[in-house]
Amino acid sequence: MHFQSFHFSGEILNEKELQKILCILGENDRKLLSNLSKEKKEISELGLEKDAALRSSAILEKYSLAETEKLEEEKYFLTEEGIEYLENLFPEQRVVRETKIENLSELEKKIGIPWAIKNGWIEIKAGKVIPKVSKEETSNYEPLNILKKISESKPLTPSEKEICETLLKRGIIEKKLEKKFFVSITELGELAKKQLDKIPKMQTELTREVIISGKDFIFKPYDVEAPVEKPIRGKLHPITIFIQRIKRIFLSMGFEEMEGPEIESAFWNFDALFQPQDHPARDIVDTFYLSEPKYLEVPRDAIEKVKESHEKNLKYEWNEEISKAAILRSHTTSVSARTLYEIGKLNKKPGKYFCIGRVYRNEAIDFSHLPEFHQVEGIVVWEGANFRHLLGFLKEFYKRLGFKKIKFVPHHFPYTEPSLEIHVYFEQKKKWFELGGAGIFRPELSIPLWGKYPVLAWGLSLERPMMLLYDIQDIRTFYINDLSWIEKMKM
Repeated sequence: MHFQSFHFSGEILNEKELQKILCILGENDRKLLSNLSKEKKEISELGLEKDAALRSSAILEKYSLAETEKLEEEKYFLTEEGIEYLENLFPEQRVVRETKIENLSELEKKIGIPWAIKNGWIEIKAGKVIPKVSKEETSNYEPLNILKKISESKPLTPSEKEICETLLKRGIIEKKLEKKFFVSITELGELAKKQLDKIPKMQTELTREVIISGKDFIFKPYDVEAPVEKPIRGKLHPITIFIQRIKRIFLSMGFEEMEGPEIESAFWNFDALFQPQDHPARDIVDTFYLSEPKYLEVPRDAIEKVKESHEKNLKYEWNEEISKAAILRSHTTSVSARTLYEIGKLNKKPGKYFCIGRVYRNEAIDFSHLPEFHQVEGIVVWEGANFRHLLGFLKEFYKRLGFKKIKFVPHHFPYTEPSLEIHVYFEQKKKWFELGGAGIFRPELSIPLWGKYPVLAWGLSLERPMMLLYDIQDIRTFYINDLSWIEKMKM
């Protein structure tokens, strides 16, 4: 008997050996082989689910029946913000169409006005928007044209890709590496394809039906060297890891963790912090008020002492009902107020305390703002504490976090005096960044709650130093529904 000879991986094999290879092929391998041609086809066009097609193409390539080519391409996609801008124009475009600042949305005020000024479109005079260009002149806005091209999957020019870098920083678009696989049949594959019908299919599974059938089956050998997908490891979220890191730092500095509820009364969030009841921060445009429960109970003795402090020092009639309104806490300083009250009641001892928790503010969403974020809170309750101790604690904390250059800038906060901002120097960007505020609680705050003075206090950002340390450009990255980001993130 004569067997025709073929080349296989540099070796010569005959028709019988080729048939042995065909016997090994599974159902998906056979299906993919029958759909292949000499023309390269994208793997999604070959009649199999992508992962199955990738596995089968690797098997066919192993036996020189097919050739696979991988192409990687960076592609841009619109974020939710980008889709909204595409439909309703950029905030800076909308600003040109409105002359009264009070009629602008928070997004248009915070994002639109600065960009419109930067573009030379407007100027602000006497609280009014003064357009320097017509609406029509802003219609053909290059960033908007780019969003249209991205949405239609059209190619971008080099100059448009440069503008995309700004759009990426603004969180309007995102960039992903798109992998495409192309498969074509080899000469040996063409010969194998012609013989597929002559070779019986091998059984790939040992099922109940196979066992009870009583028939003879040829089973496909198990290939321990077959390519498989890389397993996804279980991994903590980067924010969780960073929180644990901060906790270890404070615990190593002798601090004790304090906790408090996220659903809070306005009393602990505002009144106990000596914030007047007509303060703008308490307005519904800045704070989330709940409809159910609408009010929360507050200890009577705390109410009486805080009421006295407000009416005596701020000279207005304090309203108990306003203080009991239920809200989502806007800062973790409410936890500090509760802790001071517990120390004053002798339920806790004076000392050093810290808290890391979620807080909520009615913010317009963009690359640097979210309505939900984390705050790092700290207090030192000690009659011997002074301003130099405060600076020392903060400097040591940021030093252990990885920032070598730290400076303190005088500032004003409503419930601390003196007050300061903490700035750190980030070497990679050669810039100073503000990461939080601190000070000594005013006696009008600490004495009603603790009965003594002073109390050192600070409220620090959690996401902002993370973005610096791990080169994250958009705060929304922390909450995107993308497991690959968590897998790639190294901490």
